[in-house]
Amino acid sequence: MVRRIMADVARGLAMGAADVVPGVSGGTVALLLGIYDRLVAQVAHLSTSASAALRGHVRLAFRMAAQAEWSFLAALAAGIAIAVVALVELVRYGIEEQPVGLSAAFFGLVLATAVITRREVSRWRWELVATAAAVAAAVFVLLGVRSGSVTDPAAAVIIAAGTLAVCAMILPGISGAFVLLMIGLYDPITAAVSQRDLATVSLFALGAAVGLGLFSRLLAFVLERRRDAVIAVLLGLMAGSLRVLWPWPVGDTAAEGFGNAALGAPPASEVPGALLAAAVAAALAVALRRFGGSQQQRVTELPRSNSRRRASATKRLP
Repeated sequence: MVRRIMADVARGLAMGAADVVPGVSGGTVALLLGIYDRLVAQVAHLSTSASAALRGHVRLAFRMAAQAEWSFLAALAAGIAIAVVALVELVRYGIEEQPVGLSAAFFGLVLATAVITRREVSRWRWELVATAAAVAAAVFVLLGVRSGSVTDPAAAVIIAAGTLAVCAMILPGISGAFVLLMIGLYDPITAAVSQRDLATVSLFALGAAVGLGLFSRLLAFVLERRRDAVIAVLLGLMAGSLRVLWPWPVGDTAAEGFGNAALGAPPASEVPGALLAAAVAAALAVALRRFGGSQQQRVTELPRSNSRRRASATKRLP
């Protein structure tokens, strides 16, 4: 039991570390570790329980909540929280001082994850290939949009940012941190975490809770019914997101260049180090996949049983 909990904390640490970096999603790591379906199913189950409570079905809500895998979710959440608090300042430093190495490492991680994840599709058909390609192209173009930093954002803006960011975090390939960068809120939010600004962090967490509850139910629904199509879309998201991890963006400073839409040519002197960082990260992706192999979920009995409970509970709601 203790070993399982510690393993889940370690998975949470890996997901949290990814979520801090613009361009990398914790969902990517969850997919790599083989816990993606399980995580989505559990969050969707708790969302249904909360919905029942809001409708006045308190007993039903408690029964549903009691069926959740609390040890798994709590350990994962603890790992994510620890990683975000511990690493946010380190990542901000890396963006400022070592943007090429940081970008190259996560470029290799996401690319290796996409290659590994293609095996999740039971049978590739032309429409799935076309879907993945179309999504990759659309994401590549959309990620070229970037806003300047917002100063002193309003409470409603922070809540909305939390909702948008968490939806991105749960999707492999779309980074919640980069969504914040696009809407100009990456610096204010990461600064709030670094400075322990509880008011801002609480508002952001409120928006994240709302977004996670609503979006996870939709994602769990389509994962159970059209898993191959969903994986094809997720692969497209990961491929398109590589744009913001290109180690040599155009910018006046390292921090401004990180995640920039304009892609520059690599200086010859920086290529060997970037290739090495990407290769090490790709090897780490393979190691993480092997570590999470025993946890691999392909619409297993756990998410199915949770889905049946959610469907049964939903039918009993007026």
